Amino acid sequence: MPELPDISAYIAALETRILGQRIEHVRLASVFLLRTVAPPLASIEGCTVRGLRRIGKRIAIGVEGDLWLVLHLMIAGRLHWKPPQAKLAGRNGLLALDFPNGTLVLTEAGSKRRASLYVVRGEEGLHDLDPGGVEILSTDLDGFRAALTVENRTLKRALTDPRLISGVGNAYSDEILHAAQLSPIALTHKLKDDEWERLFSATRTTLTEWTERLLSEAEKSFPEKVTAFRPEMAVHGRFNQPCPRCGEKVQRIRYADNETNYCARCQTGGKVLADRSLSRLLGSDWPRTLDELEALKRR
Repeated sequence: MPELPDISAYIAALETRILGQRIEHVRLASVFLLRTVAPPLASIEGCTVRGLRRIGKRIAIGVEGDLWLVLHLMIAGRLHWKPPQAKLAGRNGLLALDFPNGTLVLTEAGSKRRASLYVVRGEEGLHDLDPGGVEILSTDLDGFRAALTVENRTLKRALTDPRLISGVGNAYSDEILHAAQLSPIALTHKLKDDEWERLFSATRTTLTEWTERLLSEAEKSFPEKVTAFRPEMAVHGRFNQPCPRCGEKVQRIRYADNETNYCARCQTGGKVLADRSLSRLLGSDWPRTLDELEALKRR
């Protein structure tokens, strides 16, 4: 799922292409994408784009008449910049916005249709779509800590809850926790003061560095290949590859459509966290330490 750095890059690339441009036509290929009825989608045709902003992991495009198109790309939704009047071909093409200088196309890979489009009016309409998480780059340590301790949750779950923290998902939460050298299953109510300081610093630094990196790439070309798996990442998507800090192999916890990646030596004191599917398979044989894990692999 595109997160804060990716969404920021999309918005920067769109600003140079559609800001001040008129939406000539709207082509909707999937009725399941549109989640609102009023104002009608057709009402934005002929309107000029006046602004763009990020709302959590959503992209909001503002046009004349105080109307906003709000896109949530979810896991597999992606944006593409095509030549004017580009065809909306294939089952993955869901939406096209035609401008005089090009066409903005929304695609979604796979068979599940999770991406969404809302048309709302004014700040009140935008507010209704905002999950309410604090903006990490505009809050302080106390605000960050207060948001994450509303409930006693694991750090992984708290960081990825959009009602608590804005714009952080599965990928960057892994990177943040690795940078902070904290376990993904550590509980928010049990963190010490120095751990809160490390977590806050790591969150700001990780998101800032990745945002700057992706913005630099977006200056050169439209971000066509947005992905949660980048070779420069420390642990996310790097299962069984060496941790860049200590060289130990990266571990993972798999669940549903996602997985958590972490370094046992750097983050959990050498303890291998239980993976639900493998725990059921191995039962009492589940390795508790890295040494036990290596011994199990040699059997």
